[in-house]
Amino acid sequence: MNLNNPNPNYRNLQDEEIGQLVYQGCSSTDWSLVKVSQDFIPDNIENCKFTGHILLNSFTGTVNLVGGIAFNTGIYNAWLHNCEVGKNVLIHNVRSYIANYKIEDDVVIHNVTTIAIDGESTFGNGVLVEAINEGGGREIPIYDYLSAHVAYIMSLYRHKPKLVSTLKNMVSNYADVVKSNQGVVGTGSKILNCNTVLNVKIGPNTTIDGAKKLKNGSVNSNFEAAVKIGEGVIMEDFIISSGTKITDSTLVSKCFIGQGCVLDKHYSAENSLFFANCQGFHGEACSIFAGPYTVTHHKSTLLIAGMFSFLNAGSGSNQSNHMYKLGPIHQGIMERGGKTTSDSYLLWPSRIGAFTLVMGRHYKHCDTTDFPFSYLIESQDESILVPAINLKSIGTIRDTQKWPRRDIRTDSNLLDFINFNLLSPYTVHKMINGRKKLLAIQESSGVDARSYSYDKMKIESRALSRGIELYEMAIWKFLGNSIITRLQNGKFKTDTDIQKALLPDTPLGKGHWVDLSGLICPYEALENLLKSIEKEEYTSLEEVNSALAILHKNYYNYEWTWAVDAIKDFYGKDIKDFTSKDVIKIVNNWKKSVLGIDRFLYQDAKKEFSMSKMIGFGVDGTNGAREEDFAQVRGEFESNTTVVAICEHMDKKEKLGNKIIEMMKLVQQAVEVS
Repeated sequence: MNLNNPNPNYRNLQDEEIGQLVYQGCSSTDWSLVKVSQDFIPDNIENCKFTGHILLNSFTGTVNLVGGIAFNTGIYNAWLHNCEVGKNVLIHNVRSYIANYKIEDDVVIHNVTTIAIDGESTFGNGVLVEAINEGGGREIPIYDYLSAHVAYIMSLYRHKPKLVSTLKNMVSNYADVVKSNQGVVGTGSKILNCNTVLNVKIGPNTTIDGAKKLKNGSVNSNFEAAVKIGEGVIMEDFIISSGTKITDSTLVSKCFIGQGCVLDKHYSAENSLFFANCQGFHGEACSIFAGPYTVTHHKSTLLIAGMFSFLNAGSGSNQSNHMYKLGPIHQGIMERGGKTTSDSYLLWPSRIGAFTLVMGRHYKHCDTTDFPFSYLIESQDESILVPAINLKSIGTIRDTQKWPRRDIRTDSNLLDFINFNLLSPYTVHKMINGRKKLLAIQESSGVDARSYSYDKMKIESRALSRGIELYEMAIWKFLGNSIITRLQNGKFKTDTDIQKALLPDTPLGKGHWVDLSGLICPYEALENLLKSIEKEEYTSLEEVNSALAILHKNYYNYEWTWAVDAIKDFYGKDIKDFTSKDVIKIVNNWKKSVLGIDRFLYQDAKKEFSMSKMIGFGVDGTNGAREEDFAQVRGEFESNTTVVAICEHMDKKEKLGNKIIEMMKLVQQAVEVS
């Protein structure tokens, strides 16, 4: 509301009301600039100073403070300058002043020093964040509704300057729209025991309790997904998305913090982007792009100058982004699902493939992007690559099961589109490439070699052979899944019926796929979108987000197109020539692979119940106390929920495979009869 314009819902103060306010310790440089609602009564305004244009609503309710104290709404012990105060607001004990704010209904402001807008502000929109590379060159202008995918494009597609400049212009236009010399404290918000809030836009249902300083930012809370900011927090040049919690002396500078994030326990972050469901406790982030589910819980952990997603960083994890030559100009990428063990170290530049475990210290700029689901282990200063071994790990499966369950976003407008699939064209394409490379390494060095070298890394002979086998199993698992999904609900009498059912729904999906920090899609489809942005066919960020949402929704259509192409290469036959016999062969390969991988997972889970894992149980007992104590704490192996899920999965998949095979045999019989 423009405080300078007359509003029929507000009136001038009556002389007796001014007299009562003066009697109650209030003053104004010009009482004619103070307007009040039609039902206003001055009873609950005491010891207040009003300067500039003021709009006051009625204060007839009560507020319950911590400890069960009921307090009448109103304004007590405060200086307000150019403010609009909504209905049933409580403002109590403002040590300095509140200036240039619209304070909406049912807000509580208690025991604060300064809340002010100083000149025009964009509230953090347009702030440049130097993510991924401390040396600059990948600066991203943040805004209220930034998604991981738009940020990914703006930061990594610098080889398309027209595209990046167009997106930046959209952000600049948005920042101009939100620019204002008046701030907002949204309905139902609470600002308690705070020092300085300067140039901050505060959404509805926000709780800020004990923060030391908030400067130049937006808190995009709402009634579906509240934001909580706690004691000792200092933030400057920031945007906080809905459903986020930041507390316990966390320090934030030049950061975007996405939906459902938690930064807690003295975490420190600067020039960084955090997207959906990230968690940062104790440690430090500097110039990182933290895609969805990047998690770091340990004091000595540093994430610096890198891109991550679905990361679990172990204690003492560290990376170096310079080699003491031209400064901190290097960067690294850990693709989705990575893990770092305690005291692990990576020397940037490096690129670590999806779902890879990093253990030890690595100084040789490793690139394992074509070897997903691997271990990268250090031994005697050498980087040892163990390809595909994570496909046998029960921990990998547990991670993919827990991520959807740990999505704490409750906002109906989700900014990040997240594909949780473990096997997708993105990872399977890499496995196909990885398998080819392993076969080529084996062929060039001979099958009798004890170990092999690949790009400054060492691969043991047994690990290479096992990697080829595991990748092949996972590829068949994915391709079989795709065919079964396509056929399982159909009715077929001839091979022609099967061929029609297997035809792709869209030509898009072939070739290279990308992971836009959570959103998995074919590069071809993305390229079409990027060209449209370059041609300025999209004029707003909302239109770009809608186009990205369409890519996400069409994932399974695109996936099948890719699978058809992959089947032709991997199986050696075009889908348009398929017969029921081909389907039976692929389903049998699928069954063998699925059940084989599940058996690996079952055996891996069993290790967690071995005698060696019972050390520390049954401390003072004898005669089976250790086993009994272990069982009481950890449960029995066969009743473990993950183990039960594996067994059920094996049974379900075997039955499904048999069902499809029987369907195909009926088609075979019909074809033979005809």
